[in-house]
Amino acid sequence: MVDKYRDPILTPLETARHLRIPDRTLHRWIHESADGVPLIHAVAPEKRGWASLPFIAVVEAYVLQSLRDLGLSLSKIREAAEAVRREFREPYALATQRICTDGIDIFVEMADGEGIHRVRDGQRPIREVISGYLRYITWAPDASPQRLRLRTYPDVAPVIIDPRFGWGSPVVEQNKVTVDAIVDLWRAGEPLDVVADEFELSHEQVEAICRTAAA
Repeated sequence: MVDKYRDPILTPLETARHLRIPDRTLHRWIHESADGVPLIHAVAPEKRGWASLPFIAVVEAYVLQSLRDLGLSLSKIREAAEAVRREFREPYALATQRICTDGIDIFVEMADGEGIHRVRDGQRPIREVISGYLRYITWAPDASPQRLRLRTYPDVAPVIIDPRFGWGSPVVEQNKVTVDAIVDLWRAGEPLDVVADEFELSHEQVEAICRTAAA
């Protein structure tokens, strides 16, 4: 059983590719911290160049990217992470359901049951708060992240990262076959119909997966 907090499943380069984050940007984020605690919790690789990001770090990178895509500054994101850690003593602040945004400000759910408050001044939101990026994360009963759906793959062939399958490699949600197995067979020269038959997928699904992976 893969430990989602301690067992590395992907390299930073693989994570950047799957999440469509520039490699240099992700490397910079891995060294960012809030109150002395990393925003993205990398672990020491067994060997140079091996995987160093556990599942929790992949989710943290995804949330950080989503908040940046919505126009939030890194300083605001850092403040939100600090607020979550103060309120809940939660080191993995970005990999929680406590942070949401309206695209302008960041809001944090408070531990006192008083709802959500704006990080910079404690005010409650006036406009509707959007946390749509969280819908790509499936949460376990203990409120920790359990799986992440990769937004880069289309709805016809949903691809997920779930440490319970494929040792954390991206897999097709439908049958848990790794994306690498599908793409490798296609790149070896097999027609899409043959690949589809091999993995019990449709031609459309295999074409979408291979096109996305090759982009």
